[in-house]
Amino acid sequence: MFDMPLSARLERSRRILVAGAGGGSDVYAGLPLALSLREAGKEVHLANLSFSHLDALDLDVWLFEDVAEIHPDTEARDWYFPEGCLSRWLATHGQPSTVYAFPKVGVRPLRAAYARLAEHLGLDAVVLVDGGTDILMRGDEAGLGTPADDMASLAAVHALDVPEKAVVCLGFGVDAYHGVNHVQVLENLAALERDGAYLGAFSVCRSTKAGALYLDAVAHAQAELPAYPSIVNGSIAAAVRGEFGDVRFTDRTKGSELFVNPLMALYFAVDLDALARRSLYLDRLRDTVLMRQVHSVIEAFRDEVTPRPPKAFPH
Repeated sequence: MFDMPLSARLERSRRILVAGAGGGSDVYAGLPLALSLREAGKEVHLANLSFSHLDALDLDVWLFEDVAEIHPDTEARDWYFPEGCLSRWLATHGQPSTVYAFPKVGVRPLRAAYARLAEHLGLDAVVLVDGGTDILMRGDEAGLGTPADDMASLAAVHALDVPEKAVVCLGFGVDAYHGVNHVQVLENLAALERDGAYLGAFSVCRSTKAGALYLDAVAHAQAELPAYPSIVNGSIAAAVRGEFGDVRFTDRTKGSELFVNPLMALYFAVDLDALARRSLYLDRLRDTVLMRQVHSVIEAFRDEVTPRPPKAFPH
């Protein structure tokens, strides 16, 4: 019972990449897991699909094409730069502080970028992290949330030749604002369990070292970006602190009602390749080069399907 399937899989791994799938601050949602793995003696690297203008960075920042190596002293050309913020926080806590960043590109260049980084680091595992749960949508749900970045990352890592690949989601419920029906999230998790691909769920607790450090990292990011804090990680952090209901931590949520609750502090883990195989349109993204092509393919697919009707929680 205490040996989670995800833990058992990663026990065999030595060099692990924990990567934010959906851009923005998704990498922060992977921080509790990454810190716990480091505490267990693993070599853990952090990466993120970036929403920042990476093309304005100095040339010496680029490790490979479409792979930027961000350090605490990396000079940003964009006011929104969570990768740099996280790197500085890691350094102040004595952690390895490099954060790798991928630009918002289509699947073909992103796949190549991941492959180069995997070879460079000698990876034997990749854990793709979603802040929220819309990466679990297969395509015919009532709403897909904001799928383009997640699906580009999923397709890119699905093509990687590494022994272990997993997806973890933290922040159940935060995608409701973007139209995700969370009964369908649970329905998809049940289907993954039937396929033998569900790897369990576990909580981020503030009483643990990793949980306490995550709260500190989110507070640090909110202090560095007071005008644009992460709603996803702010909600998760509030849940980890035990807050409940319509919690206010930024004016960005003005006019909407949040439902912060303990489920937001739960990681849900699934096998990455099995999740990719369940997608109804992931194969169509294979040859995309630009992110706008990813958006167009998804929009065209949605025009072809009749979405499953949304369902209400029965209790």
